[in-house]
Amino acid sequence: MMNGESLKQDANDRAAGEHGWVIDRRVFLRSTASVLASSAVLSLSCARQGGLSGRRTPVRFGIVTDCHYADADPAGMRIYRESLDKLGECVARMNAEKVDFLVELGDFKDQDRPPVERDTLAYLETVEAVFQRFEGRTYHVLGNHDVDSISKPQFLQRVTNTGIAAERSYYSFDVNGLHGVVLDPNYRTDGADYDHGNFDWTDANIPPHELEWLREDLNATPNPVVVFMHQLLDGTGAVYVKNAADVRTVLEASGKVLAVFQGHHHAGSHNLINGIHYYTLIATVEGQGEDNNSYGIVELCPNGLAVTGYRKAVSRELIRNQKAPSV
Repeated sequence: MMNGESLKQDANDRAAGEHGWVIDRRVFLRSTASVLASSAVLSLSCARQGGLSGRRTPVRFGIVTDCHYADADPAGMRIYRESLDKLGECVARMNAEKVDFLVELGDFKDQDRPPVERDTLAYLETVEAVFQRFEGRTYHVLGNHDVDSISKPQFLQRVTNTGIAAERSYYSFDVNGLHGVVLDPNYRTDGADYDHGNFDWTDANIPPHELEWLREDLNATPNPVVVFMHQLLDGTGAVYVKNAADVRTVLEASGKVLAVFQGHHHAGSHNLINGIHYYTLIATVEGQGEDNNSYGIVELCPNGLAVTGYRKAVSRELIRNQKAPSV
């Protein structure tokens, strides 16, 4: 098994082959210029919440979701090929801002119609090579399209989740006093993994064994918590986890969770339920041109979190639940 650095180098090496080098070079020449040119954004920070009062530099991390990259023609407003340029701009911004880590919230890649497994895996390797240009820790959330015609192990073996074993589809990590939790709702009601498209995308569940792991993980950490997942927890319907209420109960009982960051619902949204913020990031793949990009930087503040949205992403202050641990 490769370690994180070996996987990152391997992904970059693959980008120099048939599926990556020309695209990759173009992406980063254009994305760097785009970052320099795009400064019209509402920037939020801890200063808006009273500053840090001499405390340590706050944790800052990047979020991006629903790239759906494939070398495929557009379908409606999903402009699959442009996701490389858009992700490249995001990564360049995160490097310029020197955030502590970068998380993509699922549906990282897509596929052809009909799918060809060899090409699907190549799309994953190509978009991962762009993501791995980030000069820091990287983390992935599994989305339903990530296993549309491949398995969870096939996906996980081709990406880098820093410091996490390659077989883990849900896991946690700590960065400078912040506890991150990545959940995997890609299980059918009968408990089976989504696998090679063997699922109904409206049937997303957190199975009992993962729910018990979540409860134990939250009990063990003394730090404030942010949760990352693809399908949504803050409602009922096709885009929501079926047992979302059970998951929310576990999150609320811990008294430690500041926010849940979600993808999947491409239009984005925000809810506050029992003191926990549910921020759904707008999808990267939707719309043509760099103005239709979407990504954000989240900063941990004494009063909660500050989200600075870039391009179409929404900036928002997420004020801390009084029960949650302070920074």
